[in-house]
Amino acid sequence: MLNKISLNKVYQFLLVILAFLLPLTVFLANIIIVIIVLLWIFTGNYKSKYLQIIGNKFILASIAFYCIHIVGLIWTEDLAWGLEILHKMWYFILLLPILFTIVDQKNIKYYISSFLLAISFTEVLSYLIWFEILPPFKVAMITEPVLSLVVHSGPNNPYVFTMVKNPTPFMSHVSYNPILAFAIYLVYHEIFFNKNLSKFKFFMYSFFAITMTFNMFITGGRAGQVMYFVAVAIMIFQFFNLEKVKSLVAIVLIFPLIFFTAYQTSDLFKLRVDNAVSDVVVYESNNNTSVGKRISYAINSWDIIKQNPIIGVGTGDFPIEFEKMSAINNNKDFYHASLPTNPHNMYSLVLIQHGLVGLLVFLSIFYYQFKLSFLSSNRLMRDIGVALPIMFLVIMFSDSYLLGHYTSLLFVFFSAFLYKDFEKD
Repeated sequence: MLNKISLNKVYQFLLVILAFLLPLTVFLANIIIVIIVLLWIFTGNYKSKYLQIIGNKFILASIAFYCIHIVGLIWTEDLAWGLEILHKMWYFILLLPILFTIVDQKNIKYYISSFLLAISFTEVLSYLIWFEILPPFKVAMITEPVLSLVVHSGPNNPYVFTMVKNPTPFMSHVSYNPILAFAIYLVYHEIFFNKNLSKFKFFMYSFFAITMTFNMFITGGRAGQVMYFVAVAIMIFQFFNLEKVKSLVAIVLIFPLIFFTAYQTSDLFKLRVDNAVSDVVVYESNNNTSVGKRISYAINSWDIIKQNPIIGVGTGDFPIEFEKMSAINNNKDFYHASLPTNPHNMYSLVLIQHGLVGLLVFLSIFYYQFKLSFLSSNRLMRDIGVALPIMFLVIMFSDSYLLGHYTSLLFVFFSAFLYKDFEKD
């Protein structure tokens, strides 16, 4: 049996490794998670662990949210898909409470530094692929093929060039950009609020802040780019200590500068913005576009919600109910094989599956995150603790980000120490 001191050292070593693997690999991260879970289960001290878990309302809200999914199996028609949803969300019932009991306040800086080191590594690879020094590999090659663009240098003088649509080898832009946005916020926070940074560290953080920001706009993740602007807005408000006038003036000056600089310098960002505008304009005549499908998801989802407002259709019935509503609304693009497994909106998914009851439980997670953050006397913990839920609350309008491995693990890992009152332990 490991003694308490050596066991804690093992836990901290594994947590630092997990922070590094979080944005790099599902397989290796899951191996570390399994080791942590098994150690936790078989090393006793259960009363102390239990008391820590039930003493934190954020953890209890997360567990309650998962339990709602279990209860929702009672009235679901598609039990198999309901069990798949439970599998996707097991981090909330098991991993989050376990991490919460083993995180160490003294090592938070190492968790964050390890995570940022991994992001820096992915960023370097991203640039090597983007500059065509390395060929696209893994996800960059498989899920996001090379995109051909026609650019007109004159009315009758077109020329064609190619670029990599997703220069991120470890995950698609759907997950990469939100994680990068959160990492950029962490780097900005160090630059503006850590008064103990040496000149070398200040230079390095500033350099990476610039390169990471540029990296944000050479990938195709529009939701993550929105999350980036949210992160900048949060940083501005925190920098000016929530003074509304100064913060709003700074936002009005900075946001257009960033947006139009990115629009003029990144062909992919320009293309994605133009496509988004075009998709909205042509929706009535062609809804089989990226944004058009999301509009249809929202319309069909709302119709399902109106029919099942209180407790929803059950944990596994979104695909079935969406197919029925697609037929009623004559959305031919969503028949059979092309049916989505989620509405690309976390709030819609929760409302469809578990109604208003589920939504209230879901939102209680974020309520307690804010409440516990404002009670913290540590500025780093308070600021990041506020930023994390705000960023996720915004980005979840565009997809079910607490179902995906990378983004849900990010949320769970950072939540495990941001909302813990270490003074009670």
